[in-house]
Amino acid sequence: MNDLRKVLNYCRGSFLHVGIFSLFINLLMLVPPLYMLQVYDRVITTRSAETLLMLTLVVVFLFMVMGGLELMRSRILVRVGNKLDVLISPRLYHAMFQRTLMMPGKPSAQPLSDLTALRQFLSGNGLFAFFDTPWVPIYIAVLALFHPWFGLFAIAAAAVLIIVALINEWSTRALLSEANGQHVAAQDLANSNLRNAEVLHAMGMLQGIQGRWTARHREYLVLQSKASDRAGLLTNTSKVLRLMFQSLILGLGAWLVLAGDITPGMMIAGSILMGRALAPIDQMINGWKGYSGARTARGRLEELLDAVPAPTPGMPLPQPKGTLTLEGVNAAPPGERLPTLHNIDLQMAKGEHIAIVGPSASGKSTLARIVLGIWPVQLGNVRLDGADITQWDRMALGPCLGYLPQDIELFDGTVAENIARFQDVDAAAVVEAANLAGVHGMILSLPDGYDTMLNHGGASLSAGQRQRIGLARALYDNPVLVVLDEPDANLDESGEVALSNCLKQLQRRGTTALIISHRQRLLQQVDRVLVMRDGRISSLAPPRHSSTAAPTVTALRPSARGHNRSSEESRS
Repeated sequence: MNDLRKVLNYCRGSFLHVGIFSLFINLLMLVPPLYMLQVYDRVITTRSAETLLMLTLVVVFLFMVMGGLELMRSRILVRVGNKLDVLISPRLYHAMFQRTLMMPGKPSAQPLSDLTALRQFLSGNGLFAFFDTPWVPIYIAVLALFHPWFGLFAIAAAAVLIIVALINEWSTRALLSEANGQHVAAQDLANSNLRNAEVLHAMGMLQGIQGRWTARHREYLVLQSKASDRAGLLTNTSKVLRLMFQSLILGLGAWLVLAGDITPGMMIAGSILMGRALAPIDQMINGWKGYSGARTARGRLEELLDAVPAPTPGMPLPQPKGTLTLEGVNAAPPGERLPTLHNIDLQMAKGEHIAIVGPSASGKSTLARIVLGIWPVQLGNVRLDGADITQWDRMALGPCLGYLPQDIELFDGTVAENIARFQDVDAAAVVEAANLAGVHGMILSLPDGYDTMLNHGGASLSAGQRQRIGLARALYDNPVLVVLDEPDANLDESGEVALSNCLKQLQRRGTTALIISHRQRLLQQVDRVLVMRDGRISSLAPPRHSSTAAPTVTALRPSARGHNRSSEESRS
């Protein structure tokens, strides 16, 4: 049983209370026809004003009670929806996050929209029909007490409307499901396009990419229109049939009155009861679109929660020191079957710095993600202080790691909050990380210093400024292992000097570091240089002192003798 079903089961008690309220509300729905019956058959025939007054006072009181019960039922459902949201949204957010790691190219916040759709249905009027429908037989039984023909007519009318409801479900279910799928795909495509708006605008790609979105959106509109047309036809048919049956039972009652089988009051009361008996079925048909949407949303939520199980907490491990070991690692991006890393063996002592170089698509960034446990390995193990990286609790391990990706993403919040990783801001630790990254002076030059708001992910900052703030975030709270992916890609000369000084300080502190870079300045100050080719380690040796500004992979390639020595060193 997934977490959504558990939460719905947890809310079952509240639904039971709603059912009890519905019982009394539906019993009180008998008040109008009974009042009409007494007025026609007792008050008018006896001409008793006192009886009319007492009946009216009682009816007014019962209507007030019914209104209070309706209000309470509605409020309970609203709170049930809120409880559902509060209980499942943290788990859902975590599942969305994990799915994005498993499928990096397809981030989507659609599950939050699905949760909203489910919550709105559970707290809306559409659900009332499902609580009121079970009481339809009671109204039919009361009609049968008036006269058997009333009961038979009501059963036939209810059967016809139920058949219409089933046809509505059968004819629209597949269309609505497919339409919702197209709508989600169109939304995801639009979100992806908006994230790359600058590229689309700069290179005149908007028209072409908009055409692809329009095609998906148009398909959604076509399917939605077909489903709505069918549902509209059946909804209107149901409404007309209900009104027709309510009128026909009045004619049936008149015929029975003429035959002397019932009183005029029973005739009027029967018509009102007939309308009340058929109302829940008609309401269910009218709300079927909302129910279908909520059902589809629930299906997608359950699929997500089943695909991403909740993490099971393990025994807490002591804080790592920074020793890193890779043992025969084969790995690929999530969703890919062919490995992009092959048989990677690497040992890093605490405080050691290794630079990773190699041509494009050689596996450098994949190796960085594998080391941090962002992507899973297909074969082998990644160990931090001897423990497999997957054995660590992520919330406990995260502060011990520092990561600077190629694409720097800052988040809405202050500079200090971004550096502090949106934990409780420790001002001294924030300033220390900024000084270590050489960005303290730049931050002070911002309008509000460390309290400067970075809206839209820091779009107002230059790429170099974002990268240096990202470096300060990676160094916050003295992590034991730091992975820097092209940390100098957007830096000017002063930024490169600050980065070089930062790495020297990390070495003095004993912080283990992996740096992906090709800059001579950085390569000359690491302990070893790891050259990658085609997802394999080509060489691993101390850096060669060279006066060239930017070493090439060829320059870093050792001799056969040196290669054998480095291979032995990597296995040791």
